[in-house]
Formats: sequence, C-alpha cells, structure tokens
Amino acid sequence: MDLLYFVLASYGLTQILAYGTILAKVRPTTGFFGELFQCSMCLGFWVGVLLYGISFYTELFIFELNWANPILLGGLSSGTSYALSMLFGDEGINVKRN
Repeated sequence: MDLLYFVLASYGLTQILAYGTILAKVRPTTGFFGELFQCSMCLGFWVGVLLYGISFYTELFIFELNWANPILLGGLSSGTSYALSMLFGDEGINVKRN
C-alpha cells in the first residue's frame, strides 16, 4: 500500500508543479529549470527523490534509508507520472483513434 500512496502522491505533486495555475507566476520558463518543469518525466524523478527525503516525516509511506531507494523511487515516480499524464488530461482519458 505504501507504493500506491507514493505513486499517487508523486503524480499529484508533479502535476501541480508542472501545470498548476497557482504556480504559473513563479514557475521557471527558461533555462534548465524551465525545461525541467515542462517535462513530467524529468520533474517526476525529482519529485520522487523529494518524497523519499520527506518520507521519514509522514506515516503515509515509509522507506528504508539506503543509497538505492532514492534512485529507484525517483524512477518509479518518473515513469508513473509520465504514464498517468499521458493517460489522463484535462478532458478526461486520452484516447487517440486513427
């Protein structure tokens, strides 16, 4: 259950950071950080690492302290944030028909 909560939290936080209108005025648009905030896969990785870092302060999910977990959880967050952002959009489920 910890992984499900982690995936949902990372997807939600990635979406808010990348697309939330409340952050539009402070979100970087150029340079390295501008590119980072335009890519849900890239931003998702760092959100996963951040969530790992704060996991000791929450009871929602707790992961063991070691060197591999931030990398693995960053990858999990990156992949699922990208997949879910491709699957769901503002209009609902994205379906492409030929």
